[in-house]
Order: sequence, then structure tokens, then C-alpha cells
Amino acid sequence: MPEPALIIRPGIFVDEDELDEQFIRSSGPGGQNVNKVATAVQLRFDAANARNLPEPVRQRALHLAGSRATKDGEILIEAGRYRTQELNRTDARDRLMELLKRAAEPPPKPRKKTKPSRGAVERRLKAKAGRSQVKKMRGPIKPD
Repeated sequence: MPEPALIIRPGIFVDEDELDEQFIRSSGPGGQNVNKVATAVQLRFDAANARNLPEPVRQRALHLAGSRATKDGEILIEAGRYRTQELNRTDARDRLMELLKRAAEPPPKPRKKTKPSRGAVERRLKAKAGRSQVKKMRGPIKPD
């Protein structure tokens, strides 16, 4: 069995054949080098058909990907930060792995609504009454 390309956590990994890389010309400054050499990488990962992603992780990954996810369930990551193909390739894979690690974390538990205790309500009302008395005492003094 071939070595997995990205290991997210035990039991969740991405095989090399599930990643599709294309090298494109980078945008931005760089002069002649940028116009001649295809150093930026477009990494495509078909999350909708990934074999080793559990369904909840798949759905959270597509949600977290946001605009980087296509309608077909592919996650597209472009990396052109560096001047070499190898560094951009590593950067794109690291960003995909980070996204999948965040998706593999269990979602936060929903908050349960609670009511304040009777003692807390009584203390609050007592404090309000005390504050009201302080403010009433600030009024003008009535002559006798």
C-alpha cells in the first residue's frame, strides 16, 4: 500500500492520487521570472469523493473552505507565495492539511439555556433597590 500524502489524524488521511496539482504562472511582482516560470501551484482536492474522510469531517471541510470550495465538492488552494515550485507545493499541502485538521476537530457543544437562581434574582433586586435609595437621597432637601 502506498504511503499517504497527508496524515490528518489516525484513521483520517489523504492519498497522493486524491491530490491534483497544476503549476501556473504566479501573479504579482517578480519581473521576467514571473512571466517565464510557472512556480505557483493550484492544488485540487476532491473532498466530496475522498475515500478516507468521514462524512462529518467532509461536510465541515467544505464549509470551512468557503469560497475555495467548488459546487462539485472540490477544494482549490492556490499557493504562489514563494519563488520555487517546491516551496509553493509544500505551502499548498500544509494549508490543505491545516484546513482538514480544523475540520476533524469535534464541533463545539451547543449551549444549554439556564435560568438565574432564585438567590441571584433576589440579590439583583436588592442591589437595584439599594441603588434606587441612593439616587432618591440625591434630590433637593425639603425644608421642615
